[in-house]
Parts: sequence; C-alpha cells; structure tokens
Amino acid sequence: MNPTNTSTAPTTGVNKQLGEPGVALYVRHTDGPPIQAHVGAANLEHSAPVAEKTAFNVGSVAKQITAYLTIRADRGRLLTLNRRVGDILPHFRIRDVTIRDLVAHRSGLRDAESLLALAGFRDLDHYTADDLLQLAYRQQRRAVEPGRFLYSNTSYLLLAETLKHVYGAGLNEIAHRQVFTPLGMTSARFKTDPREVIPHAAASYRATADGWQHQQSPVTLPGPGSLWCTAADLDRWLAHLWHEWHPSADDGLPFDQDLGYWPSDHPPFTYGAGLYADPRPSRTAVFHYGHEQGFSAATYLTNSGLRVVCLSNHAGIPADFVATAARSDITHDLDAKPDEILSRALASCPVHQATPQDSVDAEAPHSTLGTFACDEVPGTVRLTRSTGSLYLWRRGAFDRLTCTGPATYAANGYTLTLPTYTADGNVPMPDGFTLDLDRAPGLHYRKSSD
Repeated sequence: MNPTNTSTAPTTGVNKQLGEPGVALYVRHTDGPPIQAHVGAANLEHSAPVAEKTAFNVGSVAKQITAYLTIRADRGRLLTLNRRVGDILPHFRIRDVTIRDLVAHRSGLRDAESLLALAGFRDLDHYTADDLLQLAYRQQRRAVEPGRFLYSNTSYLLLAETLKHVYGAGLNEIAHRQVFTPLGMTSARFKTDPREVIPHAAASYRATADGWQHQQSPVTLPGPGSLWCTAADLDRWLAHLWHEWHPSADDGLPFDQDLGYWPSDHPPFTYGAGLYADPRPSRTAVFHYGHEQGFSAATYLTNSGLRVVCLSNHAGIPADFVATAARSDITHDLDAKPDEILSRALASCPVHQATPQDSVDAEAPHSTLGTFACDEVPGTVRLTRSTGSLYLWRRGAFDRLTCTGPATYAANGYTLTLPTYTADGNVPMPDGFTLDLDRAPGLHYRKSSD
C-alpha cells in the first residue's frame, strides 16, 4: 500500500490503493505542525479512501476519557474515588470495591464479555451494556485478591453507569459537555445505539479465504469502548492531556496526584487513569491501545510532549504495532516524510493471513463427559472426548484443548483444570472443573443434569 500524506494541510491526493482497508497515522511534536499520513480504504464497497475526516472506532482508547470524567467528578465533589461502588449502584454485590478500584482495574471483577464468549455468544450476536451490567451484578466476590491488577471492561461499564447516576445524564452527553465540545473534538462520540449513523465512519474488515469480511457487530459498550473519533480529534485530546500533565511532567504522571499508578499486567508498565505508563526516566510516556470489532487504535504521549495517534480498520494490521514502529522511525530520522514513516511502519508489520476453517474435529465421533454450569455465567458448556483429545463446547462451537499438565488443559486464552486425573492420562468422568480465562479467572463449573 502506498500512503498519501499531509504536513500542515489535509490530504489532497486520492489514494489509489483502495482494494483493502487502511490506516491513519498522526504525529505531532510539542510546538510543531501535524504530520499526517493515510492509506487504504475507509469503505471497500464505495472505494472511499481513509482521509482526515474518517472516524474510527477507537476501542479501549476510550478508557482514558471515561477515567478523566470520573476524576473531574471527584474534583467537583460529585463523588469520591474512595467511595464504594455499591453505595451508588445498589445492585452491585462486592461491598469493598471502590470507584478508584474500577478506574485502575483493581476491582477483581471478571470481564463480562469474556463470560458471554464462554457462554457461546458469537461475533454477530446482539447484547447490550445492560446485559453485561447484569453479569457484573451476579458477581459476588473478587476473582483475584484486593489490589491485584485484572483488566476488565466491566469495570469501565460500571464507571459509565456511576457517572450516569451522578450527573443524571448519559456518558456521551457528559463527555460532550466536559471534553468534546470544549476541545473542539467535533467528530468524537460515544456510540450508544448500534443503529446510530456516525458521519464519515470507516467500516472494519478481516481477510478470509473467501475475501474481505465485515467485522462490526450490533453491540455498543460506551465507557470501556464504543468511542468513534478521527485521528486529529484524538490529537486534540492528547494536547489537553499534555496540558494537564506538563506542569509536573518531571515529577509524576498524568493525574498521578488524583489517582496514582500501580503495577499492571505488562511490567514494567503501570496503570492509572485509563492509561498505561512507562515510568522509566529516559522514556517516560503514557499510552493505551484499543481493539474492537476489527478496528484497532493507539495513542502515545511522552513527557516531552510528542503525540502519536494511529487508527486502523484492517483487522490484520494492529495500530499499536504501526504506532510503535513509526515512533521509533521518527526518533531516528527527524526529517522523514509522513508517507515514508507510514510505509516503513507497514512494511515491518506482520499481517495476519486468512486460514480456512477446519471441520474435521467436529465430524469425528465424540463421547460426552457431561454438561456443566457456573453460577456466574449464563448457559452451560459441554465436555467431550474424541481420538484422545478433550473438547469444550458451547452452542455448537468447540475448542480442542491441549494438555499442559497432569490435570490442566488450555485453548484460546483460557485454562481448564480438572480436580482429578488418571495416571495413564485418560480423562475421567469429572463432577466439575475450574476455568481460568485471561480476564475472568476462577470460574467453578459443576455437572448439571443433561
């Protein structure tokens, strides 16, 4: 792909490489003009190129906006960060979790979307933020010990609900009043209804063996994600974040005095106000990446004021990889042109290739070990055995589990642990097992009546 670019003006040329989805890159030094480059199609069906006005779903990059609105509510004494969530949301059952815990992913809450995936929800199934909140309200105890980091989109759904109770308005209205309108972020919007039309919106795609496939699903989850925005408007947000940070950039991190930063799931990085931070003196920066429905996004801000934004609607080109490569390129080549920066970043990016679906496992004969249920997850799952392998099924879909120990099996981001095992390696007829998902550990399943 050959990118088009701008330095101080919008893109004027039309990208001819419109046979695949694309990427937008936006870089700005503290006092310099913006460096912009765009490549590929925002919409394949209409051969519409990615351009300066193209809005992307930026996924978890939204968390820094939600966290900032929470901090503003604390500063305005509408709530306190140390207040218990259950005092504001009476259906929430874990009594010692605070607002501060939600912001910093230290609530121990299991990620509700992970639970729905385990229950067998597929990419195009429809569910709402309220459905996930109901799953949050079913949880009775932390999945990990207090203070331990567990990344959970559910925490930010609860923050959005908390802000709604505090302000008496939805998250999008609050964000427009306090952030988007004051900063001139005219494209920014938390999408609350999947039927809503976003002006200049890109569509997202994944390469399959049969061609390009749409990745959007009829789901909106404002708070942890569902923020649509252009690269230029995200840069306006980063400029505001830098303004908040700059007076103390040598001494701390953004909003450090409000919330603090703690160890995260990616050491040496820490996590604070919806932001990961690299606290090392020679490379101090805050950043966040987002992946949602085939879109990906990355924002990066250094303590010297360098701002990098990358947005992608190509499921095989992760924006965080492109942003990291571009940032390194800029550091080593201060005179590089925008199209050169993006071209080199894309050239170094490993694009995921489409692979055909293998149905041989499903067609082989299976013996059933049982149907199992968990109090904190809707629906049931089924265990079967076939040709010496163990399989986990939900709603017709299956995972073949790989044996990783005497009683443990793994597949697709989770581990299954059986309470007993046999010396010859055969799978017994279990009465239950434990599932540990990356973002939803400690799920105890018990055998139910078939």
